[in-house]
This record gives sequence, structure tokens and C-alpha cells, in this order.
Amino acid sequence: MEITFLGTGTSHGVPKIGCSCRVCTSTDSKNNRYRSSIHIRQDDLSLVIDTGPEFRLQMLRSHITRLDGVFYTHNHADHINGIDDLRVFSETSPLTVYGPSDVIDDLHHRFSYAIGTNPFKGGIPQLNTVIVSQEGVTVGKLKVIPIELIHGCRKVFGYRIGDFAYLSDCKVIPEHSYEKLQGVKTVVIDALRYREHPTHMNVDQAVASSLIIGAETVYLTHMSHELEHETLERELPGHIHPAYDGLKINVPIR
Repeated sequence: MEITFLGTGTSHGVPKIGCSCRVCTSTDSKNNRYRSSIHIRQDDLSLVIDTGPEFRLQMLRSHITRLDGVFYTHNHADHINGIDDLRVFSETSPLTVYGPSDVIDDLHHRFSYAIGTNPFKGGIPQLNTVIVSQEGVTVGKLKVIPIELIHGCRKVFGYRIGDFAYLSDCKVIPEHSYEKLQGVKTVVIDALRYREHPTHMNVDQAVASSLIIGAETVYLTHMSHELEHETLERELPGHIHPAYDGLKINVPIR
């Protein structure tokens, strides 16, 4: 299974508008971060987790021309506001999007014009919605299992596929979710900055949580402009790395 990091930044993105800090003005492309999202490819199956504001640019940059489904972690703007650009992937037939019940309800409310079939093929999205149960859902040959996370005062989803887990936007991993993460070999986890934050893990918390999970390889994502890529890479343990936009990794499916 091939994972492409479409974006690794926080809600502001990096560079942040109006900021002249050393990361926002860096010439290192690894410090340029679109809003967090990943693409998953397994054989002919093509999935995305979250469609942020740069979704169109992310698809073009990664040369992704087809999608079989979209999984949503939660309904904050930096994770869903690229939804209109799903119209390209649903011109001939509706595209299925998956997520927690509250997210699916919100999509029906905020983007009602995009739900279901319509005669304006190509003009607006045609989306089918599926609520992901705690048991998960199978798409093609992949079983996608939701991992409940605490993001400030609300519950959101991460996702596990085989030995891989994507845990963006979280402050706390509940004990029952650690149980569902047993055996994960590769984890992508929220690490906003060095300082404490009320709704996101900082770097130390992300590292500590990854050690509890016991993953062999860890990638940090949803990073703000307070984190400089090369500096962070030097500081982290050898099996933990800051992800960057465009990074591709291969994860065995057992």
C-alpha cells in the first residue's frame, strides 16, 4: 500500500499569511505545508483522507486522476472545504464519502447540493455518504477501521488500515483506541508544535503516544510554522520523522 502525504500542515498552512518567521520564509520545500491529508493507493484502489482547501492543488501536484472514495476525520474547514473539487471525480457516477455520523450529517446540511445524483454532471459534486460504524468498512480489498480520538472537547476519527494508522487532529487517544491500535507498525500522528496546545498534541505528546502504540515507524503531521523540518528531524528518535508534503511511503498489507 502506498501512502502519499498530500499535506502536513495545520489549519493556517505553512507559510502562514503575513508571517515572516524563519520557517514561513524558508527556501526548504519541506517547510511548505498544505493542510493535512493523505492519499492511499492499493493496486487500482485510490482513496483520500480529508479534502482541505488546497485539495485541487494537492491532486494536481501528485498527479492523482481518479478516486474511489474519501474518508473524513472531522468537519473542521481545513479538512472538508475542498469538497467542491470532488466534482471532477464524480462526473460519470456518484463518489462515496465516509465518516462519523456527525460529519456526514453536517455534510448533508452544509453541502446539500453535492449529495446524491444531479443533472449538472461536472458542475457540482455527486456524492453518496456512508456513516462508518465502529466495526469499520471495507472498500475494495482494504478494511478501514475508525479510531476514536479526542480533539479538544470533541470526538473525531483517525483510521487504521492493516498495520498502518492515521491519527491527525488529536489531543488524547482514549484507552479503548490504544487497544484498537495494537499491532500497528506505521503511524502518522498529530504534532502541532513544541508548546502545549488545548486541542492538539505537541511534539513530546506525539512521541510519547507513539511509544505506547509501539509503532516501528512514526511520522508527525499537522505541523505549524513553529516546527522547522531539518531541526526537528535531528531532534527526534531515529524511527520518528516529520512528514512533508509529497512524501511517499510503502506499507505492507498483511
